Amino acid sequence: MSLLEANRLFPVEPATRKIAQELFAQIEDLPLICPHGHTDPRWFAENEAFQDPAQLFVTPDHYVFRMMFSQGIKLTDLGVPRRDGGPTETDGRKIWRVFAENFHLLRATPSRMWIDHAFETVFGITEHFGPNTADKTYDHIANCLTRPDFRPRALFERFNIEALSTTENPLDDLHWHKMIQTSGWSGKVVTAYRPDNVVDPEFEGFVTNVEKLGALTNCDTSNWEGYLEAHRVRREFFKSYGATSTDHGHPSARTEDMPQSEAAALFNNLRTGGATPDEADAFRGQMLTEMARMSIDDGLVLQIHPGSFRNHCKSILDIHGRDTGFDIPTRIDYVHALKPMLDAFGTNPDLTIIVFTLDETSFSRELVPMAGVYPALRLGPAWWFYDSAEGMRRFRETTTETAGFYNTVGFNDDTRAFCSIPARHDVSRRVDCAYLATLISTGRLTLNEAHEVAQDLAYGLAKKAYQL
Repeated sequence: MSLLEANRLFPVEPATRKIAQELFAQIEDLPLICPHGHTDPRWFAENEAFQDPAQLFVTPDHYVFRMMFSQGIKLTDLGVPRRDGGPTETDGRKIWRVFAENFHLLRATPSRMWIDHAFETVFGITEHFGPNTADKTYDHIANCLTRPDFRPRALFERFNIEALSTTENPLDDLHWHKMIQTSGWSGKVVTAYRPDNVVDPEFEGFVTNVEKLGALTNCDTSNWEGYLEAHRVRREFFKSYGATSTDHGHPSARTEDMPQSEAAALFNNLRTGGATPDEADAFRGQMLTEMARMSIDDGLVLQIHPGSFRNHCKSILDIHGRDTGFDIPTRIDYVHALKPMLDAFGTNPDLTIIVFTLDETSFSRELVPMAGVYPALRLGPAWWFYDSAEGMRRFRETTTETAGFYNTVGFNDDTRAFCSIPARHDVSRRVDCAYLATLISTGRLTLNEAHEVAQDLAYGLAKKAYQL
């Protein structure tokens, strides 16, 4: 018995399915390029055994615990930490039993497919998971985790990961990345520069964070010029630990290109706490343009992840902190929002700006036509709520006719759940092969072309776009 159907996600029609099978067989075992994600670099630095099955599959995975919470299960029952250090479940077996009792909530979701894939391909589990098999499954995974071949570095190599990027903020000393670099291990784990906590005036502790940035870089961040120089210094520091990209999780896609005197005045106002919400948004927009300007100088790829109302539930934010499942998609304007930055740098082929969206309606109407003409602009893959089989299929159908394949950047897994990485790439590759098979069957692509495109979508585009 297998948890995984061999032809999952392939077309139902036999002839088209056969083409998809042929394409997939060619790319199934290609190395994984993971250019954007949130795995913990400490795992690879210390290479210690994972704590227990719950800490591997449940507690760090907001896809899992947000679904459980939606059905009334407390986050503390799933081991999610509290900001105040208050009581939360720490017994991995108890968390696992709650997970098993409610596993049915994940039916037909991407999480279910990812977990089934990890259970079978990583841990050799082929029984259906649920309350009756909870303890047996827990004991089996826990036993595996005691073995050297299930340590983080061994799994990294078994997953055939060629390069993986974590994400850190400018105040991070990159201690774990330094340990990785000096360990003698050959695995390629790099960082990415995520400066939200020092460019977003509405980020908790912004003023203090800017002061810390100055102390860290020996730059005077009490003035605009010194503040920008501090970013340049930290970007170079991150590059010394392999960074090839920056990442920006702004509420909107707004960009600005103010005269430097106006930007300096706005920055001074923000440092005294006197700015309005619109001025805060304008500053974030100005910083996207400044980051693009710096990217032309230092070569870092600029990623923009806008359109999420982050930490939507105040009570959960107060109790558990950020990134606990309450980030909700919003409507976004890109045509007007990106214009100031694109007016300044959009025709520069030496700059790569990768834009993601949580507003699918913006693809065909805005982002696709823009990426189809601006040399600097690329479309990020289906992301977050849409990194599902249907979301990926819609992404290809919506984007290809106008932007083609080569104004996209392949796939990235964007995950905190390490064992889901191969599963997510597997889904992406299957969906892409199904789409390409449909193009062949309807006379829009030749088989030889499809073989080339399949390799590019699975491997080549991400490697090229992120300079990995």
